[in-house]
Amino acid sequence: MSNTSNQPDIPDIPDVQDVQDPQDPQDIQDIQDIQDPQDLQDPQDLQDPQDLQDIQDPQDPQDLQDPQDLQDLQDLQDPQDLQDLQDPQDLQDPQDTTMKLFNVYPLFDIQPVRGEGCYVYDEKGQAYLDLYGGHAVISIGHGHPHYVERVKAQLEALPFYSNSVQNPLQEALAEKLGQLSGCEDYQLFLCNSGAEANENALKLASFRNGRSKVIAFRQGFHGRTSAAVRVTDNPSIQAVINHGFEVLWYELNDTEAVLNRLAKGDVCALIIEGIQGIGGIYMPKVEFLRAIQKACVEQDTVLILDEVQSGYGRSGHFFAFQLAGIQPHLITVAKGMGNGFPIGGVLIHPEFEAKYGMLGSTFGGSHLACAAGLAVLEVIESEQLMKNAATIGGYLKAELAKMEQVREVRGEGLMLGAEFDFPVAALRKALLFEEHVFTGSASCPKTLRLLPPLSLSRQEADLFLEKLATVLSKMLKAQST
Repeated sequence: MSNTSNQPDIPDIPDVQDVQDPQDPQDIQDIQDIQDPQDLQDPQDLQDPQDLQDIQDPQDPQDLQDPQDLQDLQDLQDPQDLQDLQDPQDLQDPQDTTMKLFNVYPLFDIQPVRGEGCYVYDEKGQAYLDLYGGHAVISIGHGHPHYVERVKAQLEALPFYSNSVQNPLQEALAEKLGQLSGCEDYQLFLCNSGAEANENALKLASFRNGRSKVIAFRQGFHGRTSAAVRVTDNPSIQAVINHGFEVLWYELNDTEAVLNRLAKGDVCALIIEGIQGIGGIYMPKVEFLRAIQKACVEQDTVLILDEVQSGYGRSGHFFAFQLAGIQPHLITVAKGMGNGFPIGGVLIHPEFEAKYGMLGSTFGGSHLACAAGLAVLEVIESEQLMKNAATIGGYLKAELAKMEQVREVRGEGLMLGAEFDFPVAALRKALLFEEHVFTGSASCPKTLRLLPPLSLSRQEADLFLEKLATVLSKMLKAQST
């Protein structure tokens, strides 16, 4: 990959989701990106479980043969190029016997200490416009007063007791989620993360039909736990122990190939993202979703819609799959569900019958988690954030498409991917360190991923577009000199 920007290497910014999240098929996610100049330097991207898809893919010889990639690796060995990252040596003082963190996250030298709306502020008071939402986690905005009040009150009353006693907050959350999503007839199982939600969905599917083969899609990301990582298209984050069942891989929207395989009648589940996030904001076509749903029903294959990143209003609909008007067997949610508090869930079609002990979680559906989840739904409803996501997202999409260097803008609502005609690593670094804007990457090195809070205003959208134009102009001038 050639670096047409001629910008110095600075740490890349986080993208996912589930570290999940253009022409890059669907929280820096593949070892691909860790050795790619553009992603190796985005430590925050690597903090998202979904984002390690950017680590260089050892099975792609092209990744290992690109001289630009090798040059970037050499550059990273220069201490001057690592000035924005923590020096690993600082964590390895032989005289220091205190416990250290397991060093899997390259970190930017940025320390957010508070947030408000669509901004976060570092310890020096510098404001950063957040067009990334911490991997699509921040749905209703940082520090929303209603959210803070709800969580604080529950923390003071009773933050946790196990799932061996009545918890009316769980029932209230299920009722509100059904009401806003239009999935009132589904049942809700509460857990703690997107990976855990997908893990339980795959387990439920196998309970239902007694099968084990799963259809998944290239560039897809579903988490890092045992079964979830097995259906994630990134061999570099799979250990031998994760290879416990057969996965049948297909390209997104390859209707004929998928239908032919389903027709054999031996597939346990088909798992697909409402919008591929880390892969680069790619959308399943309406006709594709309708065709696979019909075939899944006919073949008793469980259709799992992973809405961990694309759900909770981000697409302008509560769930992205609702654009196709289908009804999946299972729907998984997390990220924006808690606005930063760890919570996940599986929406389960009424055809599934619950049994004691079938699923379980120590912390899933705790009093505090439910309070956070209820606050999010209440704000989405009262402030009409789905409508705002559709309106502001449509505006951003149209304005980005007018930019000369932008080849394509993909996505819906406030889940957008702008593909440029050059790798965006330097662009994202300049946005972060010069213009103080957080944006995200994708497994496609030319795609800029945008996942802001659903409360993003027109004024804030315009400010981002202005800052983006400023950086692009500087890069163009630098190239011409």
